[in-house]
Amino acid sequence: MARTTVVLFIYCLLLMRTMSKTQTCTVTGQTGFMEFLKEGDLIIGGVFSMKFRFTVIFVLGHLCLTDRWNDRELKFARTAIFTVEEINRDGKLLPGVTLGYRLYNGCGSENLIRAAVEAVTGEGCSSQVQALLGHSSSGVSEDINLILSPFSIPQVSHLSTCACLSDKKKYPTFFRTVPSDHFQISGLVQLLKFFDWRWVGIVYAAGSYSDDGTAHFVKEAEKEGICVEYRLRFSVTSGKKSTAIVKALQESSSRVVLLFMSMFKTKAFLNEMENNNITDKQWLGSESWITQADLASSKRQHILQGAIGFALPQMVIPGLGDFLLSLKPSDEPQSDIVKAMWGDFFNCSFSPSSTSAACTGTEDLRTVTNDYTEVTHFRAENNVYKAVYLVAYALQGLLQCENGSNPTTGKPCVNKKEVQPKLVSSSAKKRWCHEPVPLQVPRSVCREPCPPGTRKAINKLKPVCCFDCFECPDGTFSNQTDSLDCFSCPQELWPNDQKNLCLPKPSEYLSYREITGALLSGFGCLGVFLSLLTTLIFLVHKETPIVKANNSELSFLLLLSLKLCFLCSLTFIGRPSDWSCMLRHTAFGITFVLCISCVLGKTVVVLMAFRATLPGSKVMKWFGPKQQRLTVLTFTLIQVVICILWLTTNPPFPMRNMTYYKDKIILECALGSAVGFWAVLSYIGVLAILCFILAFLARKLPDTFNEAKLITFSMLIFCAVWITFIPAYISSPGKFTVAVEIFAILASSFGLLLCIFFPKCYIIIFRPQKNCRKSLLGNPQTRTL
Repeated sequence: MARTTVVLFIYCLLLMRTMSKTQTCTVTGQTGFMEFLKEGDLIIGGVFSMKFRFTVIFVLGHLCLTDRWNDRELKFARTAIFTVEEINRDGKLLPGVTLGYRLYNGCGSENLIRAAVEAVTGEGCSSQVQALLGHSSSGVSEDINLILSPFSIPQVSHLSTCACLSDKKKYPTFFRTVPSDHFQISGLVQLLKFFDWRWVGIVYAAGSYSDDGTAHFVKEAEKEGICVEYRLRFSVTSGKKSTAIVKALQESSSRVVLLFMSMFKTKAFLNEMENNNITDKQWLGSESWITQADLASSKRQHILQGAIGFALPQMVIPGLGDFLLSLKPSDEPQSDIVKAMWGDFFNCSFSPSSTSAACTGTEDLRTVTNDYTEVTHFRAENNVYKAVYLVAYALQGLLQCENGSNPTTGKPCVNKKEVQPKLVSSSAKKRWCHEPVPLQVPRSVCREPCPPGTRKAINKLKPVCCFDCFECPDGTFSNQTDSLDCFSCPQELWPNDQKNLCLPKPSEYLSYREITGALLSGFGCLGVFLSLLTTLIFLVHKETPIVKANNSELSFLLLLSLKLCFLCSLTFIGRPSDWSCMLRHTAFGITFVLCISCVLGKTVVVLMAFRATLPGSKVMKWFGPKQQRLTVLTFTLIQVVICILWLTTNPPFPMRNMTYYKDKIILECALGSAVGFWAVLSYIGVLAILCFILAFLARKLPDTFNEAKLITFSMLIFCAVWITFIPAYISSPGKFTVAVEIFAILASSFGLLLCIFFPKCYIIIFRPQKNCRKSLLGNPQTRTL
């Protein structure tokens, strides 16, 4: 309807332009919209909505239209009057020129357009204004400018923010003193980005301001990766749509809602919402309503609590507050609007009746509180103030004259009677301003950003903001938010528990500080102590029959080798080094061969001793002390040669094993030559088996102190330990491989020490009566030992 009306009005104006100046014309339809008038040399027009039609929806669905007064628009009109009078009092801005004004009121877009036509045609169909102020609504300003543009009449709006009006091809004569929504929307998107609100909803209303603003917001939000869950269009006259909006708000998952509509429609929307359970939403407001404190009434606090947005700059305009509050109906006797609002302000009437008190016209506006009397700060009013000054400065630039020409344009001077709207519009293009600020935080995202340690995967069935996050697989990491992939660490590094950082892999080896290492060290030291104690006992009692009868020389050599066996176990504990790796295996191999050689020698001595008791036997002279020493030395030297060959060809060395465990490094001694290692073990095994066989054959020989039984049992333990050791050694992980080897060394050493020497020590200490020659002589088979 409004667009059709615009076309008809443009057609009418074109017809008027074609008429001669002697002809007269009239505008058909409703006229008489002028509300405030002051004559002057140059006239500024203005269109305001000081009256509007309000729609009430009853329970039964019936609509009722009622007239309401917009005291905020009255404030804008009075601000324009104040500014014109201030300019006239100044005398320096426009010397010799007085400004006048014609301010019009219209209810609804059609009447506002008619009011604009009346402003530019005046009486007699000739243009009476050099510029037009207004309107507050982007849609109305858009329609008005379509009328004014063909005649180059400048229009200056103080609140029309629609970015669509920046199209100078379509609206060449439109100016404004308020920032375009392009800036506001960019600010709102950056505000969402700053607080990381990437999942939002939008509620908007019909009209250029909301439609264009919402579309532009969605476009800019998508560029920043912000997703819109829904766009709900609010209609003042549709109760069903309001119900749908309430349901959508209650069921939505986004916590942030952009309410993008004019203040009038925002009031209507909040009236619909205030009795519904809409909580836990962070509201973003457009500049049209975000600073209106009266919107946050007690019934709406649960809705608007914490609402934020960008406000128009707050300014102080000296004298404006007093001017607004000094208004009396007698100042504007021709204005019905002032009288009507006055009655509304003070609940009185200039036509008193039984239901209302009489207005005196002397009531004090300082005693009432509403939009008009709010004079502590000025925001939109400052834009009206600047709009009037914009026209004044344009006129000033146009009327400059030095030596017969305009110093700015270089064209001939123009006097006040020659001022045309086209010239004013051209001058106004050379002048304008803007600024905003943000505040503080809840969370509104469809999905929280994927933190470091996870990867982001797009879900094709959902909006781009509703992605999935997957934890990085073991051994991989991501150190950025919303990483699209996980990466492997270098071989010597491993991800931390959060999988967002690569750290050096922990090194593992058998240490003295841990329980296993400490226990094994303790048992090794205990073995050395028991060996020393046994040696001491044997030294003290070396002249006793039991020590002599069991070949004391081999016994002392065996105790020495056992001490070395216990001590060599300690070389396996601690951080591997070149020397410790070579020492631990060779020391183990040589000392154990020395030990087994001694046991083997003692076993052979038992067998030879029994053979020596037989009549005519001279066997002992072939295995006397010299032969025993030579046997032990020979067996040991063979192992020494094997170890030397091992060390010279491919010796053991420290190694960082990174393959057994993925998340840690095992510090171990590599064998170097596996042949050398198994040759050392095999040689020990051969001697042990040989010793076991001989001891087993001699176990039943008659002898009071026959060691064969003890040696048999000790070698049985020895062989069992090392046979078990081989599979355990191969299958044990990391430092436990070393622990198994140490355990085998200690177990076999303790087996030899306890089985061979414990019974003798027991007799020496606790049964000394048996440690005598008489006991030995009691058995003729032991006399020759």
